Amino acid sequence: MTSDASGHSSSQVIGIDLGGTAIKLARFSRSGDLLAEAQLPTPQPAVPGAVTMALCEAVEELDPQRLAAVVGIGLPGPMDAAARVARVCINLPGWEEVPLADWLEPRLERRVTLANDGNCAVVGEAWRGAAQGYGDVVLLTLGTGVGGGVLLNGSLFTGHNGAAAEPGLIGVDPEGPACNSGNRGSLEQFASIGALRRLSEREPRELGRAAAAGDPEALAVWERYGSSLGVGITSLVYMFTPQLVLLGGGLAGAAPHFLPALRREVESRVQAVSREGLRIEACALGNGAGRLGAARLALQRLGGMMSDS
Repeated sequence: MTSDASGHSSSQVIGIDLGGTAIKLARFSRSGDLLAEAQLPTPQPAVPGAVTMALCEAVEELDPQRLAAVVGIGLPGPMDAAARVARVCINLPGWEEVPLADWLEPRLERRVTLANDGNCAVVGEAWRGAAQGYGDVVLLTLGTGVGGGVLLNGSLFTGHNGAAAEPGLIGVDPEGPACNSGNRGSLEQFASIGALRRLSEREPRELGRAAAAGDPEALAVWERYGSSLGVGITSLVYMFTPQLVLLGGGLAGAAPHFLPALRREVESRVQAVSREGLRIEACALGNGAGRLGAARLALQRLGGMMSDS
């Protein structure tokens, strides 16, 4: 399903957010205006070959006139330092050392760069969303897994080899459920869709609707979820002392139901000096932050140059 709005530019850009259940992509102007968008289910199983073919078809449908010269792709895991190889995506089968940029460039005839999806989301929010004007930001993406990104003094923090940040993989409970990362009791095991399903048999959307209608059982589930998430965010606040913590991903749509419990947990666990002026909010761009940030990183890294230049 693709929708288009008029607008032409000599150098447009495509941003893609590759998730465990859906692939969201869009074509933007260089200033970040949305020109066309599409969403499709992630192939199941989401093995690299099937995903590569799905990406090729989706890009051609989104940009048949080849108005975009570069493509940025956000994936759920760390990339190599050159931003061309997906090192590992723990919630996608078979994704270890996948040279996705090398695979895609000859097929798309466009230049490609890769990034962690959480990093993309925080870059998108800093460009056109809720993080505009903030230098120190921690963002969590709450979905099939829990990813995230960190801005320090306005710059993306990626660590010495590009693998940072992975806030969803910090330890919360040493005896907790096993994580695909090899950790046990990581924040992801208490804040992902799978974690929510351990709290309730109802699907997240149904839980959200029930809570909005005042269902006490659904409200109690979201409160427990918010408290658990708050425990993990406490550690992140102590480490980074951000001005802003943003929550994105599919579960963030229910933020009104779990933010009060989350904020209470953080306030009770974090000493005042470490949370002065701290705001904890849902992303302004919703699920669109990742694809916008991927586009922004493509422009920054590749300069919007044509693929043959």
